[in-house]
Amino acid sequence: MSSDKIYDLIGVGVGPFNLSMAALLDDHSEVDALFFEQRSSFDWHPGMLIEGTKMQVPFIADLVTMANPKSHYSFLNYINEHGRMYPFYFLQRLDIPRREYNDYCQWVAAQLSSCQFGTKVESVRYIEDNETYFEVLVVDTDTGERNGFKSKHILLGTGSVPVMPASFNQLPKEDVFHTAQFKENIHRCRKAESITVIGSGQSAAETFRELLNEQREHNFRLDWITRSPGFASMEESKLSLEHFSPDYVNYFYQLPQSKKDEVFATQGLYYKGISTHTVTDIYDLLYEYSVGGENPNVGLQVLTEVNGITKKPGSKGYEIACTHHQEGSSFTHETEVVIAATGYKPYVPDFVKSLEGIIEWDEKGRYKVEADYRIRKIKMADNEIYVHSGISHSHGVGSTNLGLAVHRNKVIINHLLKRDVYPIPDQNVFQSFKPKK
Repeated sequence: MSSDKIYDLIGVGVGPFNLSMAALLDDHSEVDALFFEQRSSFDWHPGMLIEGTKMQVPFIADLVTMANPKSHYSFLNYINEHGRMYPFYFLQRLDIPRREYNDYCQWVAAQLSSCQFGTKVESVRYIEDNETYFEVLVVDTDTGERNGFKSKHILLGTGSVPVMPASFNQLPKEDVFHTAQFKENIHRCRKAESITVIGSGQSAAETFRELLNEQREHNFRLDWITRSPGFASMEESKLSLEHFSPDYVNYFYQLPQSKKDEVFATQGLYYKGISTHTVTDIYDLLYEYSVGGENPNVGLQVLTEVNGITKKPGSKGYEIACTHHQEGSSFTHETEVVIAATGYKPYVPDFVKSLEGIIEWDEKGRYKVEADYRIRKIKMADNEIYVHSGISHSHGVGSTNLGLAVHRNKVIINHLLKRDVYPIPDQNVFQSFKPKK
């Protein structure tokens, strides 16, 4: 079934960035928008919704507050409507539990009729007829029914997908899995004789901390391997956090692409390191476990490259081929369960290929993006493809940071409505990223 109605905006994916857009547009009746998500409901990184994990941005970086603090969809209104204002007041924290952020987003999504879950976008085509528009084909994930929609503009918010080393992919998923599937496999971990976490970012640390908390009860050997020189803390000083500001985004954007790639490669600790409180929790547990000369049965191995993994012949478990990349020596590590904290990559849906005729790509196969988050087009047209995902190469280290989600949506809405609906301050930070003229 297809409709002749032409929407103003269709969003692909309903993660926090597109959900923020849907919530903000709820106050703008002149924009007719739909957002499609193939999952049956909103669920943000469910595999890592571990008790005790916290958001890495303050609660004010919710879906709407930094554009409209009076919005019904603010986190404080969510707290109020759930009768939790005094408990939150006594909590005396800017950060909130990750599980609570997910619950907040689910509360918002349930109120927005523009967000349609259980609907997968199968294709997007650019149509040049009497008028130009995007034709969006979606399929109901329960019934298989297909429906077509038309829209003047598209907003890609397709997020990212876990990355696994190639040698890991052919092994049993209950034994060798990504941190994104950690919670669903926790019972398997509790039955294992040995577990190894590979990687050194926040997800690796949170997984290791959770297993370390349970180790004494379940009596497994626990190892943590990283190729990094150490288990480095994230750069979280207040002036460093100013790199997650509109000011730095604007500075970074105007750099030549070769310089952007060079700078971005040096900024890992702004977004890939481990939160100080997580490192502290882990060290405190290791210290307590060692009281009285006890052996905590834990190994933390740095400077070690994982080259491959194979099933142990004739027995359960796996052999991991490792190289110490400073000494150059090789060794084998044996374990029963392997958890890969090997990161994520932007998800670019297959249907984007059908838009190659209007999208401009760079020499590395990345779409070129304008400063206001429009994909650069080969041909002139009034129809835009706005984008949230896969823009680190163009907009820098804050591209996946939730603290910039609302700012980005303000910029997009201003362009969409062709007026300054939301003021965009020229200066938001104390430091200058470019030289004074």
